[in-house]
Amino acid sequence: MEVPQICLSKRSGTPIYLQISSEVKRLIETEVWPKGHRLPTERELAKALGVSRNTVSQAYRELEAEGIITSRQGRGTFVASGGSALVRSTKRERLLRMIDLSLEEAMDLGFSLDEFAAMVQSRCREKKEVFRHMRVGFVECNREQLDSFSRQIQLGAGVTIQPLLLDDLRNGLSVDCIKTMDLIVTTFFHLNEVRSLTANWAHVIAIALNPEPQTLVRIARLKRGSKVGLICITEAFARGVVASIREAGILDLEFRFSTARGDKDLRGVLQEVSAVIVSPGRRKQVERLIPAGMELIEFEYVPDPVSISLLKSVILEKKPWFRQEEVS
Repeated sequence: MEVPQICLSKRSGTPIYLQISSEVKRLIETEVWPKGHRLPTERELAKALGVSRNTVSQAYRELEAEGIITSRQGRGTFVASGGSALVRSTKRERLLRMIDLSLEEAMDLGFSLDEFAAMVQSRCREKKEVFRHMRVGFVECNREQLDSFSRQIQLGAGVTIQPLLLDDLRNGLSVDCIKTMDLIVTTFFHLNEVRSLTANWAHVIAIALNPEPQTLVRIARLKRGSKVGLICITEAFARGVVASIREAGILDLEFRFSTARGDKDLRGVLQEVSAVIVSPGRRKQVERLIPAGMELIEFEYVPDPVSISLLKSVILEKKPWFRQEEVS
């Protein structure tokens, strides 16, 4: 059974079974897996994600206890009737509990219900203004990863995300732009350099970008010793891909790199390899040229969910660069 994109991060600090549970809930809530849909078996999902079967079993038990999925002896595991509604209901119940706790504390401090409601409304308006005016720059060393991140990240209504190449920053081409940013985001690989280059112009934080787990699983299944083409736009992206593959423990593949744009050059590369890995920006061209039967694997990074949650928290806590009197 084909498994949709499920993003896990071993570096996030969140237990893997909870990450799996959260991702399954996302697939159900968005109806990628609708009511009655048969889920992958524990063995299938464990193999696809590169985790132990016990880890998947623990996640499934949690989801079944919440009534979101149901197991049928001899038939499999399915999305329960009203599964997506249950996911939304669970989130709603958690939020209501948080509101109730805040309300109790407010009343203990001597505030009335009307005063509490007025303060919440006022605070929400303030935070909406912060989001509406917030400018976030994302710095990365290669255009492909930069564009991919800018497409994927969702920080809230009104937040402006400005992609910035690290080379431009090094060459002083982005100085004026950096000075207008309220926050600079980069990866852990570039954190120290970006902090040095931006001096005191902006607050810099780092996030983790992880390869899609299913992508690494497909690469791990390639025949040992295979010669694999790696076709992308920049050498920086290629180096990052190889590093990610090595970090995943896949050490027995030989890579043939190419950033060539011409069809003739690419055909030459494809004749020398048994499989090909492509960056998102090269997929269409390679698909047109690839020999029949050759495996093509698109390599794309995804923002770590925990990092994005922390980033949103930082944005909510920050005040944008503008003075309050400048807000119309």
